[in-house]
Amino acid sequence: MEMPCPAHSQFVAPTPIPSFVDVLPNVSEGNERGTGAEDVCTTPVEPYQNVPPIPISVVEADVEGSGCGDQTCVEEGIYGEGGILGEIEEHRIFRSKRELMMCLSITSMREKFQYKVFKSKPTFVVVRCVHTSCSWRVRAKRLVESEYWMVTKYEKKHTCPTDFKPVRRRQATSWVVGECVKRRLINPGRVYRPRDVMDDMKCKFGVDISYSIAWRGRECAYYNLHLGTPEQSYKLLPGYLHMLMDTNPGSIVNLEVSDGNKFQYLFIAFAASIHGFSYCRPVISIDATHLKGKYIGVLFTAVCHDANQLIFPLAFGVGDSENDASWSWFLGRVKSVFGVNPALVIVSDRHRSINNAVQEVFPQAFHGICMYHLLKNLKTKFRNKTKELEQHYIRTAKTYNLQDFHVLFYTLCSAVPGVKEYLEAVGLDRWTRSHAPSRRYNIMTTNISESLNAVLVKVRELPITAFVNEIQLLCQKWFHERRTKAGGCTSMMSKDVETKLEQRKDRAQAMGVICADQYTFDVVDGDRNYCADMALWTCTCRKFQLDQLPCDHVLAVVRKTPYQAYDLCSLYYTR
Repeated sequence: MEMPCPAHSQFVAPTPIPSFVDVLPNVSEGNERGTGAEDVCTTPVEPYQNVPPIPISVVEADVEGSGCGDQTCVEEGIYGEGGILGEIEEHRIFRSKRELMMCLSITSMREKFQYKVFKSKPTFVVVRCVHTSCSWRVRAKRLVESEYWMVTKYEKKHTCPTDFKPVRRRQATSWVVGECVKRRLINPGRVYRPRDVMDDMKCKFGVDISYSIAWRGRECAYYNLHLGTPEQSYKLLPGYLHMLMDTNPGSIVNLEVSDGNKFQYLFIAFAASIHGFSYCRPVISIDATHLKGKYIGVLFTAVCHDANQLIFPLAFGVGDSENDASWSWFLGRVKSVFGVNPALVIVSDRHRSINNAVQEVFPQAFHGICMYHLLKNLKTKFRNKTKELEQHYIRTAKTYNLQDFHVLFYTLCSAVPGVKEYLEAVGLDRWTRSHAPSRRYNIMTTNISESLNAVLVKVRELPITAFVNEIQLLCQKWFHERRTKAGGCTSMMSKDVETKLEQRKDRAQAMGVICADQYTFDVVDGDRNYCADMALWTCTCRKFQLDQLPCDHVLAVVRKTPYQAYDLCSLYYTR
């Protein structure tokens, strides 16, 4: 985006999540339907019925019974690809007992031996080689008033028989395996199967592990990297949202729960998006896509184009499914945050719930249909005429001029019998640019929504808090990159508009201009004549008034008169 927004510089990542929150603030501040702390819950509603209600005053995950072995798989880890902890040495200090045991496990796998815990107390631990006559042992103690542990004694030499071969590798537990391979899962979309885990452990340490340990180890690593299990993630959500709002003043967050104290809806609009929308054309594309995590659900998005024709995210929502209630709730939040513009246009597919919600929440806004979704419907209904449909339909939908529309529409209806009645029943104003009562500019599809869904496809399987965090990181990255590029732009218009104007100026060179009066000009474009009115900012081709950007014919007039092309561009296209 070439157009900077004052709020972009305020967009920062939230500070680390606290281990607990004694009093959860109202995460719905700024929303008239906000829910106070006493109403917030982090557990889903139907179809999430198997998850018990979760107390909201504590967001620290209950790691017992997490399914990842005796040790929790959601603590912070630093182990990576094995061996990164280095060697066991006397007087070496570890940050925790878990880190100490992890280092011992990796050492035993790397050096092909096994140990057993001889004594373990809250203040000290002693481990020995499993062979009773071996002198290898490690003793460590907890430092006073600290979580740190120090190795106090280390007998490094093994005295067990060389032919001693333990039956199994007891140190290759699921949580240890998970820590060894978790770097493989940093990218949420990477395909990393339990068989791949088994191969990596064999290659790195020469350890054969079972399929079940590999599967549990992969799960441990995945949830370690992504803020805990799905259940723990719902517990973390209120605390994360509080920190998100605290570090991004002006952002609007609404977390709503059902009467049974279960998660129902989530709405997020970042401050940068709220302030930046006033610089964007008032055409909003809305869409929904399914989440792929344990408790599924639906992601709702509202996006628009910035001055440089790039995706500008406005708001995100999470609900149980695409239905009238969830769409009405989401669009109600969008309306309360972004207000109502008299020229507002909403573009979507033909989902019945979207249509009902738009009529309820935005009755004064024009609701246009994505022309490609309608084309898919046409191809399904008129299967034997798909080639003729695609050839004529797109030109008919995109044309600006009413005269051209009638010619193209007649050709389409002649080529595909029955399509005329179908399209007229849908409404010509809803899928054509020429009949739309409000400006759609060049936004005739929901491609920007589909593109955003495609960007998020790999993270839609993450637990809820990790998923929201990925959205925040994506928006932060986009806003920073675009603001940086806009700061280095020396032209008045965005880069995309500058390119369009140059191309149109080149085509205007071959056009003739005849002055009718001070403001009216006839422009000869090949075998067709057009009239440009510089006082009313119109051209009979209708591109000028519908896009609010000088067309070829207006630029031909600019070439012959003192008018300036930049003065005829809408402020929506400035950098």
